[in-house]
Amino acid sequence: MTESVTKHERNLSALIHASTFSKFFIPFGNFIIPLVLWTANKKEYEFVDHNGKQALNFQISILLYSILVGMISIPFFLGGLIPNIFDFDHFGFSNLQSFNFAEFHFNSDDFFGPWLIPVALLGLAQSALFIINIVYTILATIKTNEGEHFEYPLTIKFIK
Repeated sequence: MTESVTKHERNLSALIHASTFSKFFIPFGNFIIPLVLWTANKKEYEFVDHNGKQALNFQISILLYSILVGMISIPFFLGGLIPNIFDFDHFGFSNLQSFNFAEFHFNSDDFFGPWLIPVALLGLAQSALFIINIVYTILATIKTNEGEHFEYPLTIKFIK
């Protein structure tokens, strides 16, 4: 496989994968820069076309997984931050006086109770997604620079 792929194709493909790290400097750089590089070269080189699709599909998948984990964590976070948020009497007129004078009382047992475990696990899930993104992007950059076809794990094929 390495003989049929030119050095230019390998470098360009590796650059597409490595350019996803631009998200640390440019908002949505992990989508914009690989998309520009891929669209400019996808018709000329089959290897670049394959790797551009792989990089973009992986970044979109990781973004969706992160949004999903974030959405799942919202009720747990709010439940720990405002323990009575699901108590409907909490929003009644009987509590209007305490809201006007901002008399909020937080009990540490409520926050560090049952809400902390799911929030911590979902935080670990977000951290794991971040590490998976870093590790597999580095692996993809190395493998494509060697001329190998790389397939990201956990990827939804949005661009076929």
